[in-house]
Amino acid sequence: MQARKIGAAAATAVALLAARDLVQKRHALLRNFPVLGHARYLLETIGPELRQYIVTSNEEERPFSRDQRTWIYASAKEENNYSGFGTEVDVEHVQGHAYVKQRTFAAARPDLHDPQAPLPSAKVLGGPRGRARAFRPASVVNISAMSFGSLSGSAVTALNRGAALAGTMHNTGEGGLSPYHRNGGDLVLQLGTAYFGCRNEDGTFNLDKLKDVVAGAPVKAIEIKLSQGAKPGLGGMLPGAKVTPEIAGIRGIEAGKDCASPSRHTAFHDVDSMLDFVELIAAETGVPVGVKSAVGETGFWQELATLMARGDRGVDFVTIDGGEGGTGAAPRMFADSVSLPFRMGFSRVYGTFAELGLTDDLTFIGSGKLGLPENAAVAFALGVDMINVAREAMLSIGCIQAQKCHTDKCPTGIATQNPWLARGIDPTSKAERAANYLRTLRKELMKVSAAVGVAHPALITADDIEIMNGDYEARTLAGVYGYKEGWGELGPHLAEEITALLAAAPAPLRKPAV
Repeated sequence: MQARKIGAAAATAVALLAARDLVQKRHALLRNFPVLGHARYLLETIGPELRQYIVTSNEEERPFSRDQRTWIYASAKEENNYSGFGTEVDVEHVQGHAYVKQRTFAAARPDLHDPQAPLPSAKVLGGPRGRARAFRPASVVNISAMSFGSLSGSAVTALNRGAALAGTMHNTGEGGLSPYHRNGGDLVLQLGTAYFGCRNEDGTFNLDKLKDVVAGAPVKAIEIKLSQGAKPGLGGMLPGAKVTPEIAGIRGIEAGKDCASPSRHTAFHDVDSMLDFVELIAAETGVPVGVKSAVGETGFWQELATLMARGDRGVDFVTIDGGEGGTGAAPRMFADSVSLPFRMGFSRVYGTFAELGLTDDLTFIGSGKLGLPENAAVAFALGVDMINVAREAMLSIGCIQAQKCHTDKCPTGIATQNPWLARGIDPTSKAERAANYLRTLRKELMKVSAAVGVAHPALITADDIEIMNGDYEARTLAGVYGYKEGWGELGPHLAEEITALLAAAPAPLRKPAV
């Protein structure tokens, strides 16, 4: 009797669904094939998951392949991140594959297996311009800009605690400095076009509020965001579903409504006025000030380098974001087809400053899928001094690349403001995993540096890495990107300084308390 009731209820439900499909006019497929047509939409919905776990090979998936994600997960959990039997990359035929040229003989290097080994920047941030609070970053690997709002409070807390454990810096993102950024990690405060956290009611910049923010938090540097790789030329977008009352209070906006930042800054309008703005902020706060940008037309960079060559004004660092970089939400057109990929964009910017002999006078930071050892090594060879990692850090705390960041339905609770989903993150354990990943990446960079025969990744040169063109040609990075002799290399005094610093570095404390 019970089975009959269940069967009758199921038949009634199917009949009602069929009737609804037949009379609705929105979907032609369902109108022509009632009930059965829903199977197509179900398969479309779970298609990404099917491809991720069943269809694609270990090297095919994007943005991050299964092998890349596996390496990050294993590193974060302190599990075996080695691979066996041989490479799955078709190195004999793949165009664009980079390989490092190891040296047969090299001087003795420190212990390459110590995950606590220090790996500071080869340059003093703000030193060349004499900033009052200039400093040498303790880590060449740092956490990139991801705002509270785009990420949940639990995710930001985990990343900040992880940054503190690993001795790295944590960029706040343009969403302002939240309570979740105050968990022990040193901060880079990002100023976007909306000036969240330091703005007037009309959205214009407020210097006094900025000074209060810097004075009340461990802000080590300020980054002025001009654009980012995934959506250059557009302001940030936080969907209304993510704009909670808490976020609205931190940013100074209205809750529940889409938060679209302007596409351009209002505090300055050209390179000349931007440098005035940079110098004003540096003078008032004492901290190093730089800019972050994707690379499109190069006139901006040529003018910036020319004005900096005068010596009276300048940025302390430049963060270059590649077009392959990530975002919480962006139009597909911009994510796919606007701004240059990192290697091409960075090499053009670096060359602009190198032509004027300025590369030792500022710090170059790279971002855009650089949280993988092979990509990071290429970036250092091209001339970066530090790298920022974003999606890789998200993966280390549990991201599964569901690509639902823009929907507020992130299944792991990382890129959402849904309290029920965000509760899935345990900030304490995830902080340990983030720290493990950051330390492991640094250790891998030390290993590849030793293979090349140098003490620090910033000493890897554009001649130490070659790019394959199928199985018939290989060219050095210098040749591929038009580098002249000495480009991508530190000046002699900086090279000697960092080598001596690493040789004299004392053993660090194990897992410092947050």
